[in-house]
Amino acid sequence: MKKSSTKTRIRYSETDQMGVVYHGNYAQFFELGRTEWLRSLGVTYKDMEISGIMLPVISINFKFIKSALYDDVLTIHTFLKKKPLVKIEFDYEIINQNNELICKGSSVLAFMNSKTMKPTKCPDYLLESLGF
Repeated sequence: MKKSSTKTRIRYSETDQMGVVYHGNYAQFFELGRTEWLRSLGVTYKDMEISGIMLPVISINFKFIKSALYDDVLTIHTFLKKKPLVKIEFDYEIINQNNELICKGSSVLAFMNSKTMKPTKCPDYLLESLGF
């Protein structure tokens, strides 16, 4: 399925007193991966929200393998797991500049109608961008 990769450099503010990336920041790294994955298809969260679609996270999982440190350059690989229907599921791998696996995980988001706050199907324009 569709894969996207994006890079980020660890800022001092993302680390703890030991210079290690605080674990809570990994949710933001996954979000960066997802938003850039969408952007690679020509779609943004802003576009989706304007069209009445929201994408709340309904589950997220992390497996921490090695510490990321201040000033590391991380590459976030984002993979679509399967054709999106009412949910969209991603897998992630984060590697450092030495090509060492730092973290892997997954997330599930639901397509929500912003007016009714009810689940809705994946927008046709996204399915078309994916070749479905």
